[in-house]
Amino acid sequence: MPRLERTIAVARGDEPADLVVSGGSVLSVFTREWLECDVAISDGMIAGLGSYEGRETIDATGRYVVPGFIDAHMHIESVKLLIDELARLILPLGTTAIVADPHEIANVLGVDGVHWLLDASSGLQLDVYFMAPSCVPASPFESPRRPLGPGDLESLMRRRRVLGLAEMMNFPGVVNGSPEELAKLALEGAAHVDGHAPGLLGKELQAYAASGIRSDHEALTADEGRERLRAGMWLLIREASMARNLEALLPLVHEFGPGRMAFCTDDRDPEDIADSGHLNGMVRAAVAAGVAPEDALVMASFHPALWHKLDHLGAVAPGYQADLLLLPDLESFSPDLVLKRGVPIRDHASPPIPDWVRQTVRIQPVNAGDFAIPSEGSRIRAIGLIDDQVVTRSLVCDPVVSGGQAVADAGADLAKIAVVERHLATGRIGLGFVAGSGLERGALASSVAHDAHNLVVVGMTDEDIAFAVSHLARIGGGIVAVADGRVLAECALPVAGLLADAPLAEVIESSRACNEAASELGWAGATPFLTLAFLALSVIPALKITDLGLVDVDRFEIVPLEVPS
Repeated sequence: MPRLERTIAVARGDEPADLVVSGGSVLSVFTREWLECDVAISDGMIAGLGSYEGRETIDATGRYVVPGFIDAHMHIESVKLLIDELARLILPLGTTAIVADPHEIANVLGVDGVHWLLDASSGLQLDVYFMAPSCVPASPFESPRRPLGPGDLESLMRRRRVLGLAEMMNFPGVVNGSPEELAKLALEGAAHVDGHAPGLLGKELQAYAASGIRSDHEALTADEGRERLRAGMWLLIREASMARNLEALLPLVHEFGPGRMAFCTDDRDPEDIADSGHLNGMVRAAVAAGVAPEDALVMASFHPALWHKLDHLGAVAPGYQADLLLLPDLESFSPDLVLKRGVPIRDHASPPIPDWVRQTVRIQPVNAGDFAIPSEGSRIRAIGLIDDQVVTRSLVCDPVVSGGQAVADAGADLAKIAVVERHLATGRIGLGFVAGSGLERGALASSVAHDAHNLVVVGMTDEDIAFAVSHLARIGGGIVAVADGRVLAECALPVAGLLADAPLAEVIESSRACNEAASELGWAGATPFLTLAFLALSVIPALKITDLGLVDVDRFEIVPLEVPS
């Protein structure tokens, strides 16, 4: 019997279901009520709700049956794991589908890297959908391996599981009507576009929404979120390892209900997921803050599916894919059982890693002298860190001068920062200072540096800075903490300088060790290496740095380190 015909027969009760989940309280995402009924599953799809017989039965008595969670926007590369290891981490936590923006690997390996990631994710139980990277580079001030042009984007949007155009990060270009950015929005397949508009309000936000961009995950405050909702945009509420916006935006759920709001994680460290959960952790935190469990669950399942037009996902209802979570309570949101297409999660083979995705860190040899900053004491710009946020302050301060050079100084809480071009070995280095890190000695370096992923390093001596950069080149990329010319901790990321090729447990252990080493060196805030990675992103206000120099994001131009008198 053909699949659809059999599913309908099971729904009528004329054929037994493959599996019946019985005795549980089933969430209707459409009415946000709990139904006391069986769930009949046939060929991986939900055939019907009611009273059913099946070849197999799962007793869900005393448990809550809810749809699998869907991450509305995330970057696989930020978790540092190959896609099969990511699935092993998040599937047991209830995340059964993700929508990924692969612009990280696109900056390093071009469109070929995205096609590889698509192919590598094809055989997993985890449903992995993609958006085509819209801004490679993110701005004219960044240096990827090579830009992605309209032809690259069109080739990606023809692929199955590519849903549309990923976050339009060059929001100044969109707002000002840049022909290059508007041409991307006009591409075939670009009717569905994610947004990225940090701090944008008023008429500029209206212009951004008028372009047809209908979502944003960069709202930091309730006022920003409210304006986006009123402009008809989906508010993707983000709780990343660094940019933690859930608490600030939850009042909007109380104010308006959960309509046009969905949860996403954007950028998460693997140890953060292991410790605090994935989307289930967001649901837990939202409910603890007073959001109704039904509302929180809808924002983690049905609403991401609605926004991304994944019409077969996000609900426990006839005709939907049988991605089900059995929850023991509505407090922990830790599933007792995860069913994916009607079967329990199982292990899967790891896809092969081709040689061409490795050894992507190509730099000219560096020494301490390459990071010297001559100074006669003129005032300088410094990047001011803000706790748990990807935005920064643009500060002006007096440098600490020694031997005719501006130097890092723990007493002034000023660390030196450098971005070293690593794709074409040009030798280009951008230099500056960071205020507020708490770093007292040593250096921290990473080949994960949004979005062009050149090498970014923060340190207190030029010698340690040069040592850290050289070490990353030797290991093919990763994150590292060094002091006095020795490595304190490292997490190797040899796949595009972004992803580990080690098992999940090893990656979590080494990533955690790097964070602990950073703390020992004096780092004062959370997630040191994610913080470091975002200091190079030239489309997040206010002051950032790339291999081309300091970027004033508000003015959208390169500015000198020294402030003219």
